[in-house]
Amino acid sequence: MSFGAADPAGASGVQADLAVFSALSCTGTAVTTALLIGDSAGVEDLQDIDPDWVADQARVLLEDMTMAAFKVGAITNIEQVAAIAEILSDYPDAPLVLDPFSSRLPQPPEDDAEDLLTALRQLLIPQATVVMLSQVELGRLAETWREAGEDTLESDVEHLLALGCEFVLVTGTASGNAGDPAAPNTLANTLYGADGVISHDAWQHLAGPFIGAGGTLSAAMTAFMARGADAPEAVAAAQEYTVGALAHAQRYGMGKFVPNRFFHLQSAEDMQ
Repeated sequence: MSFGAADPAGASGVQADLAVFSALSCTGTAVTTALLIGDSAGVEDLQDIDPDWVADQARVLLEDMTMAAFKVGAITNIEQVAAIAEILSDYPDAPLVLDPFSSRLPQPPEDDAEDLLTALRQLLIPQATVVMLSQVELGRLAETWREAGEDTLESDVEHLLALGCEFVLVTGTASGNAGDPAAPNTLANTLYGADGVISHDAWQHLAGPFIGAGGTLSAAMTAFMARGADAPEAVAAAQEYTVGALAHAQRYGMGKFVPNRFFHLQSAEDMQ
């Protein structure tokens, strides 16, 4: 089950998540948190979905079906956070991938943004199996608890893990290991757990610009965990899948490239 925004372009949000789930042999369900007006270039506006409607969408599905894993994507207000957190608390044994940041959505006013980040930290992060965020997003979140002098990536990750989540995946980290220079034109994702760094995977930087790359990665992690992989295995497999989807991305309009979530199911002739 994916919680997220409905994107008319199908490039991000729940439509994109359902495509990933299907491509990876999972049956997906979607709970909509916002309706977007936008295309492959960007989003012009959004309409929040009432928190009660968010909760009712999920409850009706959950009374009918068993969910193997959950993903929480874009959430637009603290009331939605509270509603989703209450629902997920009834399913502690199902893996949860938390990927709540989206550069595609308009940013809320500063005070609202801080309240939203605080609600995420208090209500959803403690329930998450994997929290996925970029270094910039981690810094924004850390501003809700940091004290003077506590501004390292490692200390921020340790704080999240102490809240109760099992793993933190930080995207866009330096591609070189300690003492080694970063390779040119590479980006890395670093997975942290209770014992520190679990994996540090560098990938060739692709020019893009892309839309929905991060959401593809978090949806793929959710699918692989739904199929029984543990979190480190799911992160590794999801990265491989996402790199392939980006390598075969297509530009359907005048905007950004959209990952090809079905690239591995198509022949070379189909993708020409």
